[in-house]
Amino acid sequence: MTRSWHEVFKGTAAPDAAVETSAAEEEEKKRGWFKRFKQGLSKSRQNMQQHLSAIMFDKIDADLWERLEETLIFADCGVNSTVAIVERMEQAANDGKILGKDQFYSHLEESIAEMFAAGDYQIDVSHLPSVILLVGVNGTGKTTTIGKIAWHLQQEGKSVILAAADTFRAAAIEQLQVWGKRVDCPVIAQKHGCDPGAVVFDAISAAKSRGIDVVLVDTAGRLHTQVPLMEELKKIRRVIAKQIPDGPHETLLTVDATTGQNGLIQARLFGEAVEVTGAVLTKLDGTAKGGIAVAISHELGLPIKLVGVGEQMEDLRPFDPTDFARALLEA
Repeated sequence: MTRSWHEVFKGTAAPDAAVETSAAEEEEKKRGWFKRFKQGLSKSRQNMQQHLSAIMFDKIDADLWERLEETLIFADCGVNSTVAIVERMEQAANDGKILGKDQFYSHLEESIAEMFAAGDYQIDVSHLPSVILLVGVNGTGKTTTIGKIAWHLQQEGKSVILAAADTFRAAAIEQLQVWGKRVDCPVIAQKHGCDPGAVVFDAISAAKSRGIDVVLVDTAGRLHTQVPLMEELKKIRRVIAKQIPDGPHETLLTVDATTGQNGLIQARLFGEAVEVTGAVLTKLDGTAKGGIAVAISHELGLPIKLVGVGEQMEDLRPFDPTDFARALLEA
């Protein structure tokens, strides 16, 4: 079932009864979102259907499982995830639960959904202030994601401040300031090349003095091999912890879905270097190999908390494994 933003943000107040939408209106909103989500996955779905269309369902045999394995591997589901899915499918067939095409697709959808990590899919904003750190390699859409998260938090009644801790990349501060104006959020920034830890310190101090609910921290893109930048990131975490002992409350890793298996490799190595609490999968609408979502979550044990399937604010959405599997396979 599609998750709402209210369900994802841990610590938001219950909707006001006076403005709460009816069950029918809420269901219509969810149908609308699923339609957009499905459209965003159109390249991946067409790719899957093209490969699966060659399967003959008159006989459930080794050739069918080999074809399914090729399809999943080509969709970037990852070797371990693919093996697990095919094993589940074979077991279902042996149990007499797959007799034809309809049962095949139904069990495949279920098997894909079950591959996702069973971690906490909520984003913790229950503290005052809550600190959310976004990390990842260059070009994964961290700054854009921060702007969109800020907007959605405001829709849920949370006040937000943005910290421009990417002082390394040219124009990064200006880009976050543009987003700040767009979503009407204050941005705490210093000059290019300054200490990112100082920016974060100022942002948290400002949030405390102003009673701001959430601090969203933008960081410089980096690879795990860039030791000085990784140490800088660890310093940022220490700065946060000194001001807020249990912070940061979330460390979200942004991953560009269009990078395929490279994204999986980056996510694995980054997760080993930093205490990541969840992933944000961006640009899912730009790839024909959306199975990378399965690989990242299953092989790294990392909950995918948000996905981006377009440019609009509403195109960044809470992730739901069942919806993902359905959108990937549904004709």
